[in-house]
Formats: sequence, structure tokens, C-alpha cells
Amino acid sequence: MVRFAITRFWRASLLVPMLGAAAHLLCAQAPATPAPAVPDWAQPGSATHVQVAPPRDFRRPSVNFDTPIGVFQGQSDIGGAVVPGSASYDASANKYTITSAGYNIWYQRDEFRYLWKKMSGDVSLAADGAFPDPGGYSDRKVVLVIRQSLDDDSKEAMIGEHGTGMIHLAQRPEKGAQMKDAQFRFGGTLANVKAKRIGIEKRGDSIAIFVSIQGEPIHQLSPPITLHFDEPFYVGIGFCSHLPDKTDTGVFSNVVLENSAGKVQ
Repeated sequence: MVRFAITRFWRASLLVPMLGAAAHLLCAQAPATPAPAVPDWAQPGSATHVQVAPPRDFRRPSVNFDTPIGVFQGQSDIGGAVVPGSASYDASANKYTITSAGYNIWYQRDEFRYLWKKMSGDVSLAADGAFPDPGGYSDRKVVLVIRQSLDDDSKEAMIGEHGTGMIHLAQRPEKGAQMKDAQFRFGGTLANVKAKRIGIEKRGDSIAIFVSIQGEPIHQLSPPITLHFDEPFYVGIGFCSHLPDKTDTGVFSNVVLENSAGKVQ
């Protein structure tokens, strides 16, 4: 019996390191989780590549967080970009910093980080937009957005300010429809002339954009569009790097959000 006990102990003492070595080998050989594939259509435009609209049946669910931040009730990675976004708020400076990947806010679906508040009635929203990294992709966007839902293909109206300085009022008139816009270019051919402050106003079904170019009082630019939103809807700020799998950062400061028209300032 003593010999049997010693033999069993000896075998067990050999088995433990063997099992440990086997487990270590399995862990060492376990394949890393592959990064999500980025389809060719999502690659940014360049001298050798033309970015095109996503396939009509392409959808990716948004990732939503009911986490208040500043004046906003929650935040979302609209369209679930392959690299998650993030956001922070500096209350002392009234400044929001948003980091996000995302191939675009355009076509029939979007990918961007969105800080939002559910609202009804008239709305005024304004902010100073900036890009801390001067080397980011030229078509990256800081945006002020009114959206019907948090779906990637939601009806929406937005003012977008691009990395080049171009601003525009754009709309997706129905869920899943293609975006439409009127463009007003500051930057590019007008070198170093960029919007200092942007705003959007909802007055009934009338949506207008506002701009301050060189620091003069913010004023309405162009005629408004007409777009109806069922109540409640979402109002907020967002950023898109215009790179499907690489993040960049946009900053919004001096944010004003009022539940009435005529308050863009």
C-alpha cells in the first residue's frame, strides 16, 4: 500500500508540470482575434482609390451608452465603427473631446461617435469646432446633428465642418435614403479662411445653419431646408475621422444647446 501511494504521488507529480506545459503551449498557439475586415468601398478616397457608397444591404448596429456627458444624455458609436470611439468633457472649459474612427457620415448610412440628447420642439445648437491633429485626413468632420433615431441609416439634418474648412448643411430626408447637401466652402481654394463657430437651428420643420467665419457675430448662412422629425428626436455633436479603422479627434468648445429657436449664439 505504501509503494502504491508513492507510485501514485510520483505519477501525479509528473502529470502536473506536463499539464501546465500543455496549457502554456495551447495558450501560446491560440490565434489572436483578427481585426474586423474593412471592405474596399470603405477605404478613403485618394489619388488611386474612389470611395463609393456602401452596398444597399450593408448594415452594422450602433453601440449605445446611456452615459450622461455634459449637457448630453448619452452617446453612441453610430454604425459601430470597427474601432470603438470615446469622449470626455471638461466642465471648467465647456469643452467636449471626441475620438472616433468611421468611414464617413454620408451616403445611406453613417459611422461616427455621437453625443446626444432626446428633445422635442424647437432647438438651437452651436459650438466652436477644432481638430487638434493638423495631419488628419482632409475630409474628417465635426458635426452638429439632429437625428430621428440612433440607427446607422437614420433620417437626419446636420451642419458639418471638414478638416479642410468646408462647411455644409446636409440632410438624409428619409431613413435609408442618400444624403443631399448644399456646400459652402471655407478653406481649400480660400486658404486659411475657416469657420470659427457653427450652429444649427430647428424651428418647426425648418432647419437652418449658422456660421461665424472670422469671429464676427454668428449669423444664418443660406436658406433653410424643410425636414420633419417625429418627437422625440436626437440632437447632439459628433466626430468622424473618415478612416474606417483609424481614430482621430475633434474638439467642441463653448457649446450652447437650448430647447427653443433663436438661441444660436
